[in-house]
Amino acid sequence: MGLGSKLEHADRFAAYVNELTKVIGHADREGPFRDYCAGLLATEGRRSVEPMAVVTDPGHVSTQHQKLLHVVANSPWSDEKMLAKVREQVVSSMTRRGPIEVWIIDDTGFPKKGTHSVGVHHQYCGQLGKQANCQVAVTLSIVNHHASLPIAYRLYLPREWSDDAVRRRKAHVPASITFKTKPQIALEQIRAALKAGVAPGVVLMDASYGNNGKLRQNLTGLGLGYMAAIMPTTKVRPVCEDDPKPPRVSVKELALSLPKRAWRTVAWREGTNAKLRSRFARVRVRAAPIRGEARFAEETLLIEWPKGEDAPTKYWLTTVDPDMLLRRLVDLAKMRWRVERDYEDLKQEIGLGHYEGRGWRGFHHHGTLAIAAYGFLISEREGIPPSGPHSAAPIEKSPLPSGYRPRGAPDPATAPHPQLDCHDPSRADRRDCKQTSAMSALRAPHSQ
Repeated sequence: MGLGSKLEHADRFAAYVNELTKVIGHADREGPFRDYCAGLLATEGRRSVEPMAVVTDPGHVSTQHQKLLHVVANSPWSDEKMLAKVREQVVSSMTRRGPIEVWIIDDTGFPKKGTHSVGVHHQYCGQLGKQANCQVAVTLSIVNHHASLPIAYRLYLPREWSDDAVRRRKAHVPASITFKTKPQIALEQIRAALKAGVAPGVVLMDASYGNNGKLRQNLTGLGLGYMAAIMPTTKVRPVCEDDPKPPRVSVKELALSLPKRAWRTVAWREGTNAKLRSRFARVRVRAAPIRGEARFAEETLLIEWPKGEDAPTKYWLTTVDPDMLLRRLVDLAKMRWRVERDYEDLKQEIGLGHYEGRGWRGFHHHGTLAIAAYGFLISEREGIPPSGPHSAAPIEKSPLPSGYRPRGAPDPATAPHPQLDCHDPSRADRRDCKQTSAMSALRAPHSQ
């Protein structure tokens, strides 16, 4: 069976959102909450409040605009409780074909032109791939081979914001929010997920988190394995049976010293046109960030060196079973692609970065509702059989009201003579231009 009719699809969406309203608080928020979630899915183009008001209630745009703005910018409902409810609703669909395998910690940036939106600062923006004026949110996602879902979402507040009382007051940053690094925020999210009973998985992270030795040690202390990308300059000591204290080298130097027999070609999943494959090697090591230090336990160093490259391109430290098959080890490391797909879908299909307010509460409420809408799409996709269509049916949107013009758009100029037809001009009282006499192109002198 497929997804069924559009009516069944709408009924499932209504049931999903009705369940979420149980944690929204006041009953007056339920209608705007439903409309906001529907607007994120049904609006084309930019998903800011006004376009969604037009789509969800075209007959009362101004009133609907105020309702949607209030529920996202001012209503004091809990983002944590809402995301927990979304997880509760979606996990059963996600795990229909397999359990949760990994947790992914990461962050995503939202470029901004101004300086007044909460958390905006000149910092690295992954979306642009460079330093830029932007906001950055840290996320924790649960993932298996079939689906992934963000379960925590928190704005990184730079020290320039956290220490500025005036900016905090204008953006309504809660007093309990203090400066924390991105790895510290990620660790808080992981602890909260463990406390909530989320099924644990191997923690995946890119090098901006993986190179943080304290974060890796804390994860081990929590009983979690990890697969942490690291920089080529990271120092380690190879584990050698005949040498109790081998020399301290960078992982790049170690990779270049490995014999040819250490490398194996591994394929991990289907790509767009062909199976993805590359060359990998693994070595048992101890991290050695400080000369002479020996407090780190043994780990596996996984190295990727694609054929045709002059040097290895990627490195990971992992605490998973050292006897795990190399193909399985590579498969785990490469599952980070799913969080990149999440960010792409959340931004392009749901409008995660389209919120135009400046406050702390509105930024997080909009992100939470975008994840809630995305969670419904995940549930629908996981309900599609392998032989069925590859996407969920779209939410049907209402037609725009006649004469609607977005705020700030210029009033279209009316033609001064609308009765004239430029495609068929009248020939009344006009001379036949074919019988014209010769005429000089030069003006006659004034004397004549």
